[in-house]
Amino acid sequence: MTTPESALEGKSFAKTYFPPARLAVSGLFLLNGTFAGAWATKIPEFATRLGLSESGLGLMIMFFGIGSLVLMPIAGFLIAHFGTTRTVKGATILFLSTMLLLSIAPNIPVGAVAIFFFGGLMGAMDVAMNGNAVEVEKSMRRAIMSSCHAFWSLGAFIGAATGGFLIEALGVMGHAGLLTVIGAVALLVIWPFVLHDAPHPSDERQKVRLPTTLLPWLIGLMALFSMVPEGAILDWGALYMRDELGATLTLSGFAFGAFSLTMAVMRFAGDHVRDRFGAVKTLRFCTIMAMIGMVVAGTAPNAYVAMAGFAICGVGISNMVPIAFSAAGNLPGFAQGVALSVATVMGYSGSLFAPSVIGFIAEHTGFAIIFAMMPVLFIVVLLLAHQAVHADVRDHR
Repeated sequence: MTTPESALEGKSFAKTYFPPARLAVSGLFLLNGTFAGAWATKIPEFATRLGLSESGLGLMIMFFGIGSLVLMPIAGFLIAHFGTTRTVKGATILFLSTMLLLSIAPNIPVGAVAIFFFGGLMGAMDVAMNGNAVEVEKSMRRAIMSSCHAFWSLGAFIGAATGGFLIEALGVMGHAGLLTVIGAVALLVIWPFVLHDAPHPSDERQKVRLPTTLLPWLIGLMALFSMVPEGAILDWGALYMRDELGATLTLSGFAFGAFSLTMAVMRFAGDHVRDRFGAVKTLRFCTIMAMIGMVVAGTAPNAYVAMAGFAICGVGISNMVPIAFSAAGNLPGFAQGVALSVATVMGYSGSLFAPSVIGFIAEHTGFAIIFAMMPVLFIVVLLLAHQAVHADVRDHR
């Protein structure tokens, strides 16, 4: 039987651990991830509609990356001048229209424009919502970044797991239209609860220039090499499963789906793990797991073993990027918007730009060897893992 005391304790727990601002920024991550997952299943249809080879699709994905590299720094400077709240709301409104634009693109030039804005606005929204998550972390005085990224991964799993089925059932435009409507409704619900923040006057001079010291760039390099494999799975996992392992369209979508599911589960636990063991130990463990998973996926004899490898890789990569972003957002002596934009631009250039290069290489080598060689990048992350200590700064305030 519920007593008044227990009800009061329940409300106190919810207010302490799940205030509206945390739920709102988590919803933004969920929304962004759902569109990313939907894109993963849309790639084979997009390539077929525009008559793209693997190298042609790789070139098209380069526009995805260029869009991100152009708009993400702009988002960082907008955060510095106007705060994360206004920036994330504006970026999200624009981003919601991009799935429709991708779906109606009739030729390569229009497709290039569509994918430029899709990648760019996804990245701009990502910078802003990560910045807002850092602000919520500071207001709560506890880690939430991993759970925010867990909602992104959960959204990516939902988008990837349902995308193939919805495209077959509703058609390309039906799938895009449904996704856009759901996204608009979700944003209306989230809108009033996004944490309001404003720039600090003392940071003003820092906000108008990029960092000239090495540390933010090292953390950005760590994010970069954590996210190249994530981007490879997002953009090429479905084609690898379909073309090299004989998977069906629906099954091939689960390459990124399996990766996103385990990533989501581990990210929900990640904040508690990081608070218990520290960011450095957590990052090192995750990196080793990611190495194992990528080798399994790249050497898999069939689609199901590859799915298992991608799932293991999801366990590993789960908390690598959130730790890097928390470290960047908490660097002492740096304006948050600019320091975080350095890490996000470098990181997302790995997930959005590097896969285009992978497409050119895979046309000659296949994807299996590329996935098997990805752990080389994780060695660099291990060497830089000690820099993750800055993600724990919040605990000493």
